[in-house]
Amino acid sequence: MNKIFAQGVDIGATFSPAKSFPTFGSLVNVIVRNALVIAGVIAFVLLIITGFRFIVGAGSGDTKQYDQTKQNIAIIFAGLIVVAAAVWIVQIVEKLTGLNLLNPK
Repeated sequence: MNKIFAQGVDIGATFSPAKSFPTFGSLVNVIVRNALVIAGVIAFVLLIITGFRFIVGAGSGDTKQYDQTKQNIAIIFAGLIVVAAAVWIVQIVEKLTGLNLLNPK
């Protein structure tokens, strides 16, 4: 088997082109870890944009835009709570079933 080296590190072992998931837990692990990162980045960007709109709406005296941005901020935090609850639920399932879903070996 050919080994791919970059800076003296065997990256072929880490980043195999056809990576399979030997267990269901390893698939859940990849999905949950990436979902948390993506949700965090999206929430951060949306909070910055919505925060800017919140300040502009408050300064312009437009109460409709001000109320809409307050609602959007609440929705963003609700989304983060849902994602955190999903991870929490997976951890509860791990404890109840004894399966190691988030850190499969």
